[in-house]
Amino acid sequence: MTDLAKGAAMPLLELDVLRSFIAIAETGSFTRAATQVHRTPSAISMQIKRLEELLGYQLLLRAPRRALVTTEGEALLGFARRMLNLNEQALSQFYHPELTGRVRLGTSDDVGTRILPAVLSSFARTYPGVQVDVVVGRSVDMLEQVTRSELDLALITSGGHSASGNVVYTEQLVWAECGGGLAVTRRPLPLSLAGSGCVWREAALAALDRANMAYRIAYVSEHCTGQQAAMLADLAVAPFPRGLIKKPLKIVDDETGLPPLGSYQILLERGSSSGPLVDALQSFICQTFDTL
Repeated sequence: MTDLAKGAAMPLLELDVLRSFIAIAETGSFTRAATQVHRTPSAISMQIKRLEELLGYQLLLRAPRRALVTTEGEALLGFARRMLNLNEQALSQFYHPELTGRVRLGTSDDVGTRILPAVLSSFARTYPGVQVDVVVGRSVDMLEQVTRSELDLALITSGGHSASGNVVYTEQLVWAECGGGLAVTRRPLPLSLAGSGCVWREAALAALDRANMAYRIAYVSEHCTGQQAAMLADLAVAPFPRGLIKKPLKIVDDETGLPPLGSYQILLERGSSSGPLVDALQSFICQTFDTL
């Protein structure tokens, strides 16, 4: 712990250093964090060393494959995030005070659940005068609405074979089940899926057909929560993004013999609308995915 002389001024934490610290904590890697903050790994390593010397505590444990946050680092992390958010709010009052209007955004259910809150929160702080109308639905419907200029932007899922938008994120698709459940052992294999046109559904059925494995579609829901409900009741297994799986759900073990599902993409589709509102929201969406 660092002791300050009586009457001495408190040192100032540098926002650039805090940004690097947050990036390391969130990515678990000095290398990935360096790419994110546009510095070299050695440069951010020196930043963290100076920060630890300033505070008198070790903030990160440098494990062989991952950087781990210490208890003191966790305490700093909360302050660091709030400081950067406050800095962002302060600057937004001077850089973006004039932007007002409405922008229409469509999103698939999984993106709306996991990623959209962070986008909307940050966007609202920077552009408080802009109203974002959000529509959550099937990717095929979102794409049609973009084509008809009913939506300005849409985040949709794709298997990568018929994509026309910009790929903003790629994620592994895995089999999911309730931990300790028996649904995966039943034959024909009971499935919980979305309706026709869903990328996850298509990937799962194609993989099972190639493996010549018997299955039945036991439950259908267009929403992730509905598919999760069937798994939580141990009534079915489902194809799910790795990032959506949280206890009591778990990834199905390889020993069960279920075929691999590969990956899927999240695309950002943009309609014919143009202007600073759409540009600004598109930029925020891309920045959010870049940090994942």
